[in-house]
Amino acid sequence: MSRFFLSTVALSAAMLILGPSHGQSQTTTDGKSIFRFDTFGDEQKWTDTLQMQKVIRNVSPRTALAVGLKVDSDALPPAVINAIRAGQVNLDDPAVTVELLKLNAVVGVIGKVAGANNNLATIGITCALCHSTVDNSVAPGIGKRLDGWPNRTLNVGAIVALSPVVLDKAPFQSWGPGKFDPRFQIFNGKTLESLFSTTVPVVLAPAFGLKGVGFETYTGDGVISYWNSYVGVTQMGGHGSFSDPRIGVSVKQTPDLVTPKLPALLQYQLGLATPPPPEGSFNAAAAQRGQQVFNGAGGCARCHRPPLFTDVLSGPDPRVPFLHSPFEVGTDPAYANRTATKQYRTTPLRALWQHPPYFHDGSAPDLLAVVNHYNTQFQLGLNNAQKADLVEYLKTL
Repeated sequence: MSRFFLSTVALSAAMLILGPSHGQSQTTTDGKSIFRFDTFGDEQKWTDTLQMQKVIRNVSPRTALAVGLKVDSDALPPAVINAIRAGQVNLDDPAVTVELLKLNAVVGVIGKVAGANNNLATIGITCALCHSTVDNSVAPGIGKRLDGWPNRTLNVGAIVALSPVVLDKAPFQSWGPGKFDPRFQIFNGKTLESLFSTTVPVVLAPAFGLKGVGFETYTGDGVISYWNSYVGVTQMGGHGSFSDPRIGVSVKQTPDLVTPKLPALLQYQLGLATPPPPEGSFNAAAAQRGQQVFNGAGGCARCHRPPLFTDVLSGPDPRVPFLHSPFEVGTDPAYANRTATKQYRTTPLRALWQHPPYFHDGSAPDLLAVVNHYNTQFQLGLNNAQKADLVEYLKTL
């Protein structure tokens, strides 16, 4: 049986047996389904405005995987999984991409296919696009979902730049994998509206380990639901309303398909636990010494206060975030200057082993670079052995 036969016929057969959603349901009270499958009506941006359905219908799975899109193996029937593992599915065939969308198997992308010719009619995105990945258990980019893990191989800018209506592609193409600029422009319900003439991308943040943290954005603009609302309406392009006079953004749309779902979405996100470090991924003895450096000579615990490893709620009023100026911590102020607070919160340290690069702008490629930055910034005087031990401890968090 040829690879070309399996590429479309096997997937089409699966559709006849399983149906397009493969048993995946969605309700307004199910935070997991909202996170994974709810577009909030953002087809108005990705289909009506950006016309991405015209692009994606011609994109092969290999190309999609190359820009960081992921495939949920739980949405695939066993026969198709076996065919992929055997190299019998033609990953260069755009028709396979359409079939995967029919199976609702592309993580964070919802496509509706209509007609006998498998016409890709609409495209929308969900929270999972940027804040989920897969375990690669079937093949690179194909496996079981890992919700809350930042997709650091996803090249959002490259995807947006494929749109036929985006004429100035350079800003988006400059982002690179795992980065996104939520302050560059907004979708106001009808068109794309520029906020700034230049782009300042930040790394996609993890959405796990958020319980109890407070003011979860890089700059402490608001709590989780504030950010979910901002992103859901102005960045994803959902049909809803968001307003913050501090940054001069106000979008009003009725009906509001975003706000009623924020409580359930919040509860699901708060339940996403921080993944533990893999066995054997750090030196236990060195990590014990590194913990002493963290709490002592390194002074890290002064701001990264256990157990949440942040001081954002340490101010006199818990309703007001405790923040730091970019100059205090030696961080580029460009992104902060575009936000409501103009400052940065202390990053809660969670699963650091899992998501390099570090800092909001990804300027530290590894944990040693982070340690070296603060060793210089605060003139700590740590020697090489202390720095190495501290890195091993950070891997455990």
